[in-house]
Amino acid sequence: MDIRRLKSFIVIVDTGSITRAADILHVAQPALSQQMASLEEHFGQKLLLRSQQGVSMTDAGHAVYRHAQIILRQMDQAQADASAAGNSLAGRVSVGLVPFSSAATLSVDLLAETRKRHPGILLHLTESVGQTYSQMIMTGRLEMALIHGVGPLKGVKFEPILSEEFFLVAHPNFAIEADEKPVAVAALDGLPLLMPPAYNFVRRAVDTAFTRSRVNLKVVGEVEIVRTLTRAVSAGLGATIMPKAIADRIVTESGEPLVCRMVTPRIEETLSLCVADGMSLSEPATAVRDILLELTARLKLPRG
Repeated sequence: MDIRRLKSFIVIVDTGSITRAADILHVAQPALSQQMASLEEHFGQKLLLRSQQGVSMTDAGHAVYRHAQIILRQMDQAQADASAAGNSLAGRVSVGLVPFSSAATLSVDLLAETRKRHPGILLHLTESVGQTYSQMIMTGRLEMALIHGVGPLKGVKFEPILSEEFFLVAHPNFAIEADEKPVAVAALDGLPLLMPPAYNFVRRAVDTAFTRSRVNLKVVGEVEIVRTLTRAVSAGLGATIMPKAIADRIVTESGEPLVCRMVTPRIEETLSLCVADGMSLSEPATAVRDILLELTARLKLPRG
C-alpha cells in the first residue's frame, strides 16, 4: 500500500473536508478523491461518508484511522532510528497534559529535561480542555497523557501517580479568613465561583463535593484558561477551587494577597499516566515517560 494514501486519509478526517485537505496536501481534489477510492477498494469497505457538511468516518473508517496513526508513527520512528543508528535516541513523542492539574505545571520542565537528556527527541505537548486525551491515545494521536481518573476504560490503561487535594483561592474582599485550617464546604454556600466547564474533571469533583454536603454551588463564570482565572480571582470577580498546584500558581502569579485554604470535607482527584493498552511504547516514548514519572514524583506531598 502507498503510505501517502494513509497520510491523505488522516488529513481528510482531521480537516473534515476533502477540499481543505487537497489545499493542505497541495494535491488536486480529483486526485485526492481517487486516492480515497483506491484506499476503500483496498480494504473492501466504505471509509468515508460525504455530505454537504463535509466528511465523516464509517465504523471501518474509524478502525483504519486508528491503525493509520500507528503505522505512520512507526514509519517516522523507523526513519528516526535509521538516521540515528548508533547515536542517541531520536523520534517524535506526543504527550497530553491535562489542564487545571499538577500535570499542567510540568510542561516546561518536561520539555527542558527531554532536550537536556535526549536532544534527538522531538517532543509534542498538548494541553487543551476541549480534547479527550484517552480517545486520542486510542486513535494513536497521543502516545501518553497525564489525566484525571483511574479507569477502567477499554483500549487504555491507567497508572495512578498522585492524589491532588483541592484548595479554595479567594480575594480578601470575600471575608474568608487567611487561616491554615481547612475551610468547610458548608461555609462556601452561595460564594461566587469561577470554575472550568461542567465536563471538566475538576469541576465534576467540586460539584460532587457540594452536592454531598447539600451546599449551593454558585458558578458565576466558566473559565478555561489559568492565566485568565488568575486575573479574575485577583480582581475579586469570584473565588475558585483548584488542585493545589494550580491554586499555588494563582497565588504566586497574582498581584493581590489572596487567601488559599484547603477544603473540607477533602476534595481530591487522582492523576494517572494513561497509555494505550496492549501496545508497547517506542524507546523514545519510554524515555519521555521515565522523565515524566520523575517529575510527577517531585510533586507528591505528604498527606496532612
